Parts: sequence; structure tokens; C-alpha cells
Amino acid sequence: MTALLFVAFGDDMMSNLENHPKSALLFVWLFAVMMWCAYAVMQQGEAVAEELGEPYGTLILTFSVIIIEVAMLAAIMLKGENNPTLARDAMFATLMIVLNGMVGTALLMGALRYWEQDYNLAGARAFLVVLTALSVFALILPNHTEIPPDPVKAPGKAILFAAITLLFYAVFVIIQTMRHRTFFAEPEQGPQDAQPQDAQPHGTRADEDPLRETGKKSHSLAFHTIMLLLCLLPVVILAEYLGEIVNYGIEDMELPDALGGVLIAILVLTPEGLSAFSAALSNRLQRSINICLGSALSTIGLTVPAVLAIGMLTGRDAELGLTEQETVLLVLTLFVSGMTFGGGRTNVINGVVHLLLFLVYVVLIFSP
Repeated sequence: MTALLFVAFGDDMMSNLENHPKSALLFVWLFAVMMWCAYAVMQQGEAVAEELGEPYGTLILTFSVIIIEVAMLAAIMLKGENNPTLARDAMFATLMIVLNGMVGTALLMGALRYWEQDYNLAGARAFLVVLTALSVFALILPNHTEIPPDPVKAPGKAILFAAITLLFYAVFVIIQTMRHRTFFAEPEQGPQDAQPQDAQPHGTRADEDPLRETGKKSHSLAFHTIMLLLCLLPVVILAEYLGEIVNYGIEDMELPDALGGVLIAILVLTPEGLSAFSAALSNRLQRSINICLGSALSTIGLTVPAVLAIGMLTGRDAELGLTEQETVLLVLTLFVSGMTFGGGRTNVINGVVHLLLFLVYVVLIFSP
């Protein structure tokens, strides 16, 4: 209904954004509706995941979220003043929220309930090898080239960077879905590993969710796929209007430019975060890792080519290289992630360290 209202009367509703109470009301309305739709996307994606199994289910959920992110980036890039760092800020915000905020919270929640949790070491390493290389290539290397891969000033190099980024991601997806699918499956667990500290009542296993089992087969795969697409449609439609409000608000109130990227990341990652936390609490840490690290990887692997393509088609600049401060924080995060997933088990300290790094990121947004 909201999408239809904005399609029919959007121009009138978006007029006079100088009226701050009206702008705030529109922002809250649109953000709430898009968050609800994103959550519905997550629910339908979970249903598809249950039907398809891993890793295909997680890939469907990840692709759905990337569609939302690219729609938001395109909407904000095409509205308001040229903001060449918007895509970079959104990707960096996504990496910080996922690798520190979501991973830290999932590990802490799981550790508080189960003391320690197992995961598939080969799968986590595969994610981090590609994610580290891709992050450095896409977000750090552009600062050290004579001609940065700008879609307007250097379209040839932008095409090269987009193609190599897609190749990185394509190779990983082939490995994930074909050659080494077992790397991303839940590891075998003994009875003692499935018990939380305060033992499960009535012998219920931690990775079983009675509610999920009850409703899992209520509809067909085709039904959930169609519903997934229908839930995505309003988000894509409303992204343009939310983007206009965000652009105006940042410019009018002289807020940090990075906030635009943070808002995009929060909107698209909240449903995935809830799914990752639920998996960690159900002692399915590998599922949680697949969601978190898969989101981070797909953000770089798919958003960079999309943003560079949008820039070339619309004549908008796009800076990929991070600042020195952001570079240090990204490298530190990747190093800590490698240490976290370098063994076979996680515990409380892993989650706490990642959450402290996330706190540093939030503070540096407002006090660089």
C-alpha cells in the first residue's frame, strides 16, 4: 500500500522537505515499511533456504539483500548532489557492521549459552581468504594506483576492476556450491556440544526449532520464491524516496557523509543479523558464519561492479579507496577475523573483541 501511495502521489508527498517535522515523519514511515519488507524478505529467504539446503539457501538470502543494497545506492546516487564516496562508505559500513557488529554479537550470544561453539574451519577459512583479498583489492588498492578506477575519469580501469571483482566472487560461489559444498555445512557435533549451559529441557536439541519444523513445509518452494520477489518489489520502489530524504537530511543538517552508508547498511543487514543471531542461539554457528561472512563477501563482490556500472551510465563519480584511518581499521578487522576463525571453536572473548572494534568504528564516524 505504501509503495502504491508513493508511486501515485510521491512528487507531492516529497515536496517541501524543508519542513523538518514532515521530512522526519516521512523518513520514519519509509524506513519502518522498508525494514518490515526486508524482514519479510528474510523470512521468505529462510523458507527457501530450508527447501534448498546449504549453501544454496544462504546464497538466495544474500542475493536478495544485495538487491536491496544496490537499489538504495542507486537511488541515493541519482538524487541530490554528486557524492562520490557514498558507495565506498556503504561498503565499509557493511563490512564493519557484519565483521564486527554481527559476528561479535552472534559469537557472544552463542558463547554465553553454550560456552564454546564449533564451526567448519575449512568453510570459514575459504570465506576469509577471498574476503581479505577482495577487500584489499577493491577498497585499498585504488589509493595506490596512478589513475584510480573512477567510472567517469577512468572508465577503462573501472571496467577492469569490476570484472576482476566479479571474477573473485564467481570463483568463490562455484567452490561454495559445487566443488567444496561440505566446507559450508554444519560440523558433526556430539551430544554434549548441543547442550547449553543450563541444559535443554525435555531433551530438546539446541539446533531444533519446533516452530520452524511445524511450519517449514506449509508452502511450496515456488510459493516462497514468488513471495520473496513480491517482498523485494516495495523496497526497490521506495528506495528512491528514502534516498532523496537521506540525501537532503545529510546536506541540510551537515551530518557526516558516512551516515548515508551506515543507514543503507543497517536497513539491508538487520534481517540477516536477526537470522544469524537465531542460528547462533540454536547452536548452528556455521549457518551464522555463512550468513555473516557471505554478506560481507557479496557486498564487495557484487556492489562494486554495480556501483561502477551505475557511475558509467549516469556520469557520477565513485571513489573506492578508503581513507588512511578506515584502512587501518579494515586491516585490523580482517586480521582479528582471521585469528577468530583460525581454530575450531569460538568463545566469549572472540565476540567481545569484535564488538569493541565495532564501537571504535561508531565513535570514529562522529569524531574522526
